Amino acid sequence: MSAVASGGRQVSVVMPLYNAERFLRRPVESVLAQSHGELELVVVDDGSTDGGADLVDNYARGDARVRLVRGGRNRGVAAARNHAIELARGRYVTFLDSDDWWHPDKLRRQLEVLDARKAAIAYSSYQRVAEGGGVLGVVQPPAQVTHREMLHSNHIGNCTGIYDRMRLGGDGRFRRIGHEDYVFWLELVRRAGHAVRADGDGPLAYYLVRKGSVSSNKLRAARWQWRIYREVEGLGPAQSAFYMMHYARNALGKRR
Repeated sequence: MSAVASGGRQVSVVMPLYNAERFLRRPVESVLAQSHGELELVVVDDGSTDGGADLVDNYARGDARVRLVRGGRNRGVAAARNHAIELARGRYVTFLDSDDWWHPDKLRRQLEVLDARKAAIAYSSYQRVAEGGGVLGVVQPPAQVTHREMLHSNHIGNCTGIYDRMRLGGDGRFRRIGHEDYVFWLELVRRAGHAVRADGDGPLAYYLVRKGSVSSNKLRAARWQWRIYREVEGLGPAQSAFYMMHYARNALGKRR
C-alpha cells in the first residue's frame, strides 16, 4: 500500500482511460461534483490514441484534485487500475470507469455507512443505461453480502464499490483475467468478512451498457466464470456447477 495518512477522509477515485474521449466529461464531472469534496481523481491513461488524456489534463489544470498519469503503451485495464492504486493517497479507494458516472452524494453516503457499520467495504445500487440514454433497469443488491453470497452473484458493481484501506489492512490487486472486477471484490470481501450497501433515494451510480462490450459475449463470459470457480477459488466440478447455475440466474435478473 502506498503512503496513506492514518486519519483523514480523503477518497482516491481510480479511473483507467483508454480511447473514451466521447464519454469522458460526464464521469469526470460527476466525481468533481461530489458533495464529499475531499478526494483525488487518479486517471491512468492506458495508451489512448484519441484526445481523452488531453481532456483530463485540461481538468487537472483547473482542479488540483485531478491527477493524470500517462501510462505509455496499452497494458490493459487491470494494470492501469493497479498503477493508480499504487499512486493513491487516500484512506478510501473507489473505482469509476471512463464511461460510467455517479450520483452527487455517492461518496458521502458510502462513508457514512462505512462508519456507522464499522465496515471495510461498501457498495450501492446502480442503474444500467443504454448508449442512447434509455434506462435498462436498476440493479438492487442485498443489504449485506459475504464471500459465499458473492460466489452466487457479483453483487458489487465495480462503479459502486469502495473500501477503507485501514480497516481492510491494505489494498487489493486486479488480475489480468476475464471478470477481473468480480475476482477483485471476491478477494476483498473474503478478507473483510462482509460488505454493506449504502442506500440513497435511488441508484448512486450509473453503468453505461455499450454495444459490443467485452462482457456482452455470453459464451466467453461463461468460460471466464467457470475458470474463476475452478482456478481462482479452487472449487471442485460439482460446487462450480452449483454456483454457475446461481450466477447465471442472477445475471439474467440484473437485465430485467
